[in-house]
Amino acid sequence: MPSVGVKIYSVFFKLFLRHRLQSLAAAAAGDPDNAAFGVSCRPDEATAPPNPAFSAAADGVASKDLHIDPNSSLSVRIFLPTPPPPSPHAHLLAHAHPRRASDPTPTTPAPAPANGAPYRGYLPHAVSSPRAAASARRRLPIVVQFHGGGFVTGSNTAAANDAFCRRVAKLCDAIVVAVGYRLAPESRYPAAFDDGVKVLKWIAKQANLAMMTKVGGGVDTFGASTVEPWIAAHGDPARCVLLGASCGANIADYVTRKVVEDGKPFDPVKVVAQVLMYPFFIGSVPTHSEIRLANSYFYDKSTCLLAWRLFLSEKEFNLDHPAANPLAPSRRAPPLKCMPPTLTVIAEHDWMRDRAIAYSEELRKVNVDSPVLDYKDTVHEFATLDVFLKTPQAQACAEDIAIWMKKYISLRGHEFSY
Repeated sequence: MPSVGVKIYSVFFKLFLRHRLQSLAAAAAGDPDNAAFGVSCRPDEATAPPNPAFSAAADGVASKDLHIDPNSSLSVRIFLPTPPPPSPHAHLLAHAHPRRASDPTPTTPAPAPANGAPYRGYLPHAVSSPRAAASARRRLPIVVQFHGGGFVTGSNTAAANDAFCRRVAKLCDAIVVAVGYRLAPESRYPAAFDDGVKVLKWIAKQANLAMMTKVGGGVDTFGASTVEPWIAAHGDPARCVLLGASCGANIADYVTRKVVEDGKPFDPVKVVAQVLMYPFFIGSVPTHSEIRLANSYFYDKSTCLLAWRLFLSEKEFNLDHPAANPLAPSRRAPPLKCMPPTLTVIAEHDWMRDRAIAYSEELRKVNVDSPVLDYKDTVHEFATLDVFLKTPQAQACAEDIAIWMKKYISLRGHEFSY
């Protein structure tokens, strides 16, 4: 069973969350002109400031915020782990083969200074040839993360989400792109899902623009000024993983299906795996866990139903809506056998667990690698709520995710080669 502290915290959390949702429901009939732009965070939620300096971050992960869509509030927070120091033989190679004026000037990560001085970013480093430059540059896989909150609360810059993304970036040695999608009821379905698709297309655009800058020996071409250097210089779009927590898992699964259905608009991004953490699935026919754990900790079923009513319009509200039930008969999507490997994380005291298990079982029936990690004495969002971030289960969950993920993001195909 969860600890006494968790139980007490859960009572106050549910009271606060229900009050917030009821307030949002009362104000749902707001200004329709602002619905398109929307909001991606609530003013009463604590946020963590971005930290672009590696030396100032105790965990060695830098972050920065970008507003990537001028027509909406869609934003991302990018997390980049500390780059490794250059090869000790790099200076010998440079002196033995001086760079010619016609050679491009690629960049390699500069190490974080040992004396605690501010990190100055990525410095030019002379190499003997473009081939040597390609081997010297470290490309990191990209993890696109969608936070939870029932589509109506939460933020990609919240302190809890910030800490979780830093942990993932460090353990997986990957760039993490945390998505600040539009929230309901200001922006109802399909706004959050569309934002997930936009972010993946934005990452593809960064990769394509980075390729364009190589034309003419590194001379900038049109559009190069819009390139995000952390993505363009150090991200590998061919090793992309979608990770979603709670309702973020619904978004991740939706975006994955879009990529499977038609990958051309996302090229060169390749989704090699997805991680669904306690997905926010529901259906019209209740499962055993939905009956037994209906009044479970933190996110009980009645509160979640209120969140679904805020996310779906009154006309569209249906517990078997494609956004809510991945196994609904009416859901038009690519065959499950086309889906990438899918890791599902569930909690022992979560009323949504049976629906997540059922989805994973359907994937296994068509030979998709889809294991389930079930954590004892845990509740919904146990690994991403700030009060649980330092618990053994939260740490173990992040480590387990990293171990499984590296099977698909490592360059040689197994976790020990990355």
